[in-house]
Amino acid sequence: MDIRGSALLVRMYLGEHDQWHGRPLYQAVVEMLRSKGIAGATVLRGIEGFGAHAHLHTARLLRLSEDLPILVEVVDREDRLRAVLPELENMLGGGLITLERVEVLAYRAPRTSAPDPS
Repeated sequence: MDIRGSALLVRMYLGEHDQWHGRPLYQAVVEMLRSKGIAGATVLRGIEGFGAHAHLHTARLLRLSEDLPILVEVVDREDRLRAVLPELENMLGGGLITLERVEVLAYRAPRTSAPDPS
């Protein structure tokens, strides 16, 4: 798949304990995107943050949270991501979804080394 050039970045901000049909929401999102053939997604766990209710979620020892911030980042062609946005919005209970235009310089699988001829 070639996605070089103009593309879209979707960011989903959610909580570590957010669920979708009894599973972690971030896992369900990644699996749905993979099943739809989206180019790729990355899940990042935050160390601190707050959202609409201003409740602080933190990894600081004195205020150890069990619900750390999660960020799901997805990059693909705009038409492909716009097609899955309604499903992403439906899956999001509480949180935030943002869109940005980006330019993809490279997108490729790691090179496999050629067999040693000796």
